[in-house]
Amino acid sequence: MCHPNWGDLVDAEEFRKYGHEVVDWIAEYLAGVHEYPVLPSVKPGQLTSELPASGPETGEPMKQILEDFRELIIPSVTHWNHPRFMAYFSTSASGPGILGEMLTAALNVNGMVWKSCPAVVELEQVTLGWLRDWMGLPESFVGFIYDTASISSMHAIAAAREFADPDARVHGSSGRLVMYTSEQSHSSIEKGAIAVGIGQENVRKIPTGPDFRMDVNLLRDAIEADLRAGKKPFCVVATSGTTSTTSVDPIPQIADLAEQYGLWLHVDAAYAGAAAIVPEFRWVLDGASRAHSFVMNPHKWLFTPIDLSAFYTSRPDILQRAFSLIPEYLKTTIDPKAVNLMDYGVPLGRRFRALKLWFVLRYYGREGIVRILRDHIRWAQDLAGLIEKDPAFEIAAPHPLSVVCFRLRGTDDQNRSLLEAVNATGQAFLSNTVLNGRFVIRLAIGNMGTTWDDVSAVWQLIQRIASSV
Repeated sequence: MCHPNWGDLVDAEEFRKYGHEVVDWIAEYLAGVHEYPVLPSVKPGQLTSELPASGPETGEPMKQILEDFRELIIPSVTHWNHPRFMAYFSTSASGPGILGEMLTAALNVNGMVWKSCPAVVELEQVTLGWLRDWMGLPESFVGFIYDTASISSMHAIAAAREFADPDARVHGSSGRLVMYTSEQSHSSIEKGAIAVGIGQENVRKIPTGPDFRMDVNLLRDAIEADLRAGKKPFCVVATSGTTSTTSVDPIPQIADLAEQYGLWLHVDAAYAGAAAIVPEFRWVLDGASRAHSFVMNPHKWLFTPIDLSAFYTSRPDILQRAFSLIPEYLKTTIDPKAVNLMDYGVPLGRRFRALKLWFVLRYYGREGIVRILRDHIRWAQDLAGLIEKDPAFEIAAPHPLSVVCFRLRGTDDQNRSLLEAVNATGQAFLSNTVLNGRFVIRLAIGNMGTTWDDVSAVWQLIQRIASSV
């Protein structure tokens, strides 16, 4: 079948036709996403078997490609934009964010240096400045956008290594450097240490108390023990909003130890950082202003299409020293206002990620964001109240924000069966963790389309299935 020469930059009429079709589909999808099963009922390899083993020799018409998208791809999609997606940390790709993402794709620019696209660099600085101010962080924090918190935290650890041992950039890590984090911290912290050559055996996972917050006394003991052993403590990572329970480490006390022992302090607030925009929850970032680096993810709880991670540092000079490597073909005229993003991380290529965040922040404004986040947190507390009233269930951890950890009063196998049965209905998707050696169900509220009716319906579904388990 003949179709326009897509080797040309664009065939305006053909693009307009299918562009309208795609936008119409997106609009209908967002309006009716609740009608899809949250979790697809497919088996591993099923989609692979339905697709050709080899790519087409000749181009195919866009009409057929879009039809296959609807008929083949969509049935294998887990719908993260569904209001009853309550696994992991719920996310939302809002309409304004999607429009911003579309324009980013159309512009297709690369902000590796200021000259390669001034708009990428300067909008990133301005937008992250707005976000920093809304979270109550100091102006000394300079922001950069990476893709995920995993990459942001890896850059923080690399900067910490540069801070403690500048020779490591040339000679590699000496094996003496030791970093500290909570046993409840995200696995990406340990991965970051692996990636920059610190090594797993030099990562100390500090135990937590009954509230799943890092035990500061044990942190001090670990630092002292490493000093006596001839090691060099260099970095501590505190978490605001741990992955399993959303616990918040005692950051002010951890900052005290970091300053006492000369450690780089990184705060991982990938999830909970957004909550600080709500005035009564600004406490989640108490002490974070004393950090050397900080990360939060707008793609988690700020309605921004994945991926976008906001990384801040009070020592951009150290970050630049860790990563700046300028070949002749990328040298540009030096101007203090012309920031070259390639000097502040591993990536050379930089997508125009700030554009979608700019759309989101402008469209909803601070007040609109506060209203939505406040609802999410209130509904989580209301749900916890319902769970506590049901003698068949128990709350498994404190629930300061929008995630509730709970379990059926029974065996781990019964809880696994309950979770699997709930997810198998397609009406909701929940995830799990292990706390104090016990299997626990997690319900995370965070999608902007979620209502109390959704939360209540999922709880009733859980109760109904639990009666048979």
